[in-house]
Parts: sequence; structure tokens; C-alpha cells
Amino acid sequence: MTATPPIPDHDRPLPDAASRTCWESGAQSSADWRALDAAHNLHPFSDHKALATEGSRVITRAEGVWLWDSDGTRVLDGMAGLWCVNVGYGRPELVQTAARQMTELPYYNLFFKTATPPAIELSRKLVELTPPGLNHVFLVNSGSEANDTIIRMVRHFWALEGQPERRVIIARDNGYHGSTLAVASMSGMTAMHKQGGLPLPDFAHIREPHRFKVAPNTPPEAFAHEAAGWLEEAILSIGPGRVAAFIGEPIQGAGGLIVPPPGYWAEIQRICTKYDVLLIADEVICGFGRTGQWFGSDTYRIRPDMMTLAKGLSSGYMPVAAAMVGDRVAATLIDRGGEFLHGFTSSGHPTACAVALENISILEREGLVDRVREDIGPYLMSRLETLRDHPLVGEVRGQGLLAGVELIRDKAHHTFFSPVGRVGARCRDHCFRNNAVVRAVYDTMVMAPPLVIGRDEIDILVDTLSHALDQTHQDLPRLLD
Repeated sequence: MTATPPIPDHDRPLPDAASRTCWESGAQSSADWRALDAAHNLHPFSDHKALATEGSRVITRAEGVWLWDSDGTRVLDGMAGLWCVNVGYGRPELVQTAARQMTELPYYNLFFKTATPPAIELSRKLVELTPPGLNHVFLVNSGSEANDTIIRMVRHFWALEGQPERRVIIARDNGYHGSTLAVASMSGMTAMHKQGGLPLPDFAHIREPHRFKVAPNTPPEAFAHEAAGWLEEAILSIGPGRVAAFIGEPIQGAGGLIVPPPGYWAEIQRICTKYDVLLIADEVICGFGRTGQWFGSDTYRIRPDMMTLAKGLSSGYMPVAAAMVGDRVAATLIDRGGEFLHGFTSSGHPTACAVALENISILEREGLVDRVREDIGPYLMSRLETLRDHPLVGEVRGQGLLAGVELIRDKAHHTFFSPVGRVGARCRDHCFRNNAVVRAVYDTMVMAPPLVIGRDEIDILVDTLSHALDQTHQDLPRLLD
């Protein structure tokens, strides 16, 4: 196994001003960058007015698990970008692969009865890595596009099977599957549904298996059976002849790092089989080693009919994603579907596919998936367990390098903060000010660092969170007024 990349030297000189600025804009300082950003750049999932008032933090370079901002401050990235930079920043192999591919064939599409070697090879490799039976691949650019593709495939499949009324896709509360109109509707986040006239019809949602929140005193196995039963109740309520599929993340990420209790996925699988409902595993966050196996489906022994891949597929170095299609669905689409009227200009982009292939090679060569399972994942959880006695900490949960620390108002009475999210956001801000990126999802502090993170760096991450918890606890009288 290759050693973890060393922590960059604090005294390493920063790039000169010319290499850190955009010559066309003329920006020279952090204030210049923030002003330009506020004037022109609309950020995802942001309150634009509030952000413009506060000013964004401008990240200028990165290496390993570390970021540097435009003021030269070093920041530990506890979120691997956006759950995606699995092999860490600054990997020359990926840069060289992109340059080589762009020199040879920078772009061509998969339309016009054509293909490219990187798209073909990446498809073959994904079939090799994913659970058995997923033998076909539709390449796209993001997890949102991949899930949008799956929606269309699922409904087309059932129409070809003579059951066009099977259109309803069931997901879970606080499940996240993307932000286009269709996948935002499929996602179970009600705040997203308040904008743009969502949700679209034929999407339904069941409660998420959040034992700490809804049934902390119920034994895990009993709660697993109860929570999976919510799917069966929904199928029967909607009508088995109308339900097309169920989709879920093996571990819910953006919904609060919800780890399913033992036996939950086995019961979900049984129910889907019983009612002939297609099972879709959204592996956008869990895939490519984050749970200590190649996929969350391997960790929980899920046998999906379809699977969504993105993020760690290229470690975020290039936009690339995939919808994996099982044999049953693929056979119908291929044999009887005719032309599938769906695709994107950059579907199977050769440079993105080449980078994804090299990214997978790094994961394999350096044994990073095994490292997460056997070493660094358990170490992260052991360090986070030391926070359990903190007065704000209600639960520590996780799997591999996915971890969450849920904050609670009163442990003895199991009461949560209201309004939800205010205390978590304050803790997140304290982490940021102490130069570590930790995400707040509602009142759960979430971590998903690069898979190359070292033990010393985990110590820094957990110590920073511990300090932020202390600062947040001191702030409670003002937060709860």
C-alpha cells in the first residue's frame, strides 16, 4: 500500500500574485475577488444576498487534504470538496492523463453511431467493479443527470413491458438525488419543493430510517424491520400496479448522514422483490471506497436493478457520472425500446472518461478502499467517539470515511434544537474560522474527508470540531433566545 501523502509544509511559499489571479479581471487581492464574486457569481444552494454581505472565501490551490485561500491560509478539507475528492488534491497522474487525452482526442460525442476508446474502456471497468448483473452503462456528467436518466429509463421500461401505469418512484424523506426538476422532485427535501412548483407528479416519499431521531429506544433490528415496512405500506397505499421503483442512498448523506440499522436493506430488497418494484441504489456519495467497500451496495449487500455513480468516479477532477443498468431493464430497452431519445453533448466525454479510469487505477494501486475499511475509517470513528460525552453531542455515527456527529439540546429528555439547523450552522462556522471544513446538515456535523487522509490530519480535524463544539456551547444562550 502506498504511504499517505505527507502534510504540506506550512512554510512552503505560496504562488506569486500573477499565478493566483485572473489577468482578465485584474483582481489582485482577496477583497477584489470577493467583490467580483458578489457582483457576478450566483452560488449553488446559497442565500445570495447574505453571501454577498459576508463575502466568500476564495480557494486558490490545494494539495492532499489541504486547501489554501487567497489570503494564504491553510484549511483542512474534511468534506473532500463536495463528498468527491477521494484520491486527494494535486494528483499529477490525473493532470497528465487529462493533458494526454486532450492532445490526442479532446472531445467527441457518443451520438452519430460513434464511440471513443475512453468511453468504451470506462464502461467495461464499471461493469467489472459494480455488483453482478449491472452490465450496461449510460455515461453522463453529474449525479443529477444520471438520476434523471434513470427516471426516464424506468418509466420507458415499464411502458415497454405493457404496464405504463407504473410511473410512481418512491424515495425517502431527506434523501438527495439531485437538483433538476425531476430529481429534485424525487429527492425528499421539502425545502427544495417550495421553489419552482415542485414536486412533479408521480413521486412519493417514506420516512428515512433515522433511529436516533424517531425511535432511540427501539432495538436496531426491530427498527430496521419497522422502517423498511414503511416502503411496503406506501406500495400498498399507492397500489402495487402503479409503483415503478424505489430509490435510496445506501447511507443518506446530504440528508444528515443517516446510517441504516442492520437488516434494513435486506428487508427493503425483499419488499421490492415481492412487489416487482425496481430497486435503485444512489451511489453518488457512497461509491468508490467511501464506505470501506467499492460501493455502499457491497457494504449492505444490496442487489440493485440500477445504480447511480458520480463524484468519486473521477474524484471531482472532471465532470463525469454514470447510470448503471441491470440486465433485466437493459434487455427490454435494447430489444424492444427502439431509439432512446435522451442524451447530452458531453455524455461520455473522452477526457472525463480517461481521468475517471486513471482515478480508479489510483484507488486500486494504492489500496485506498481497503485502507478505509481496515485502518483510517475505524480510526476516524474511534476519535469521534471521544466526543460522545460533550454536552451537545447526542450521537456519533458513520461507516468508513462517512461520519456524522448529531447535536442535541437535552440528552436526558431527548429533545432537539428548534429551529432546526441554527446550532449546527454556528458550529460549522466555528469550524471554518478554525480552518477546517466540516459540513452542517440540519444539526448534524458531517465529515467525508479524502480517502488519503492521515491519522495526524484526522486528529487535527476532530480536535478542531471539539473546539468548535465548545465555542458553540458557549454561544447557546444567544442562539436560543
